[in-house]
Amino acid sequence: MIHLAKRVIRQTINDKRSIMMILVAPLLILTLVYFLLGDSGYVPTVGVNTSTVPDPVVTALKGEDVKVTDVSIDDTQAAKDYLNDHEDVDAIFLLSEQSGNELIMHEPDSKAAKAASGIQAAMGSLNPKAELDVTYVFGDADQSTFDSLGYVFLAIFSFFMVFIISGMALVRESSGGTLERLMMTPIKRGEVILGYTAGYGVFAVIQAVLIVIYSVYVLQLQSVGNIGWVLVAMVLLAVTAVSFGAMISIFARSELQVVQLIPFTIIPQVFFSGLIPLDLIPYHLGYLSYIMPIYYGAAAIKAVMVYGEGFTGIWGYLLGLIVYAFILYLLNTQALKRFRKL
Repeated sequence: MIHLAKRVIRQTINDKRSIMMILVAPLLILTLVYFLLGDSGYVPTVGVNTSTVPDPVVTALKGEDVKVTDVSIDDTQAAKDYLNDHEDVDAIFLLSEQSGNELIMHEPDSKAAKAASGIQAAMGSLNPKAELDVTYVFGDADQSTFDSLGYVFLAIFSFFMVFIISGMALVRESSGGTLERLMMTPIKRGEVILGYTAGYGVFAVIQAVLIVIYSVYVLQLQSVGNIGWVLVAMVLLAVTAVSFGAMISIFARSELQVVQLIPFTIIPQVFFSGLIPLDLIPYHLGYLSYIMPIYYGAAAIKAVMVYGEGFTGIWGYLLGLIVYAFILYLLNTQALKRFRKL
């Protein structure tokens, strides 16, 4: 038993990827979580009609951790239209004899919670019994967490499962010598990548369709827009996942090495997929989302399911996935040179 344990220890020490996964990956992920979930210092912007809201209320709001901006709005629908056109304003506070204290926000997320907390504190300092009537432009306060974040999990599950399947299968082709024998034929490197992408892409498309249909019609995940565009985004994300898995598998020598790379390639993407509003991520780390394919897929799905957007609202995200898949295709084609010695 002692000899077996010593052999396992020696093998693990000699495997740099295992050491990285055991010692470095947890520290890296914890550091990332610390930055993403720590105090972002984000100050929400609240719109107030200073001509109708009493000065003591405005003063109390400015005394809290919120930024007050003057807006000439007196009714709920006008506030919703304003928020829909001004993403830099997180909430609008209305005060009238008919509706009382009314707070209108984009959607129930972390930014809305910060704005509501500041306004509630300000009103509480003036009147401890003050209540807020909260209204959202998109979604409502009674919706479940699944309805609020379901679009994120659609993107994550689709990408992760396809990545694992394609990455594992391709690394077996490489370790088994099948890929090297294939590269000895006149076939072009680009054709090899396209062939693998098309082959696994078929199953990726089937999976994407199945996930969307099951989520919407069985689990009753709400979708304001046309789910056809959700399917398009899911299919492009799945195809990108195949290319991503191919890239990882080309540099891995075994299925274990593919798994070892997950903490460095997949888990960081989860944090930037939409679970946390990018504005709340400190040190401008939110910009890292633009180099992560899951972000584009999740953003497109959210735009359709939450905001009811069509092609004009998501074409940029779809283009991002296409460009990402094309770049991966070029990288994979170049990486295949090591299997063909000319």
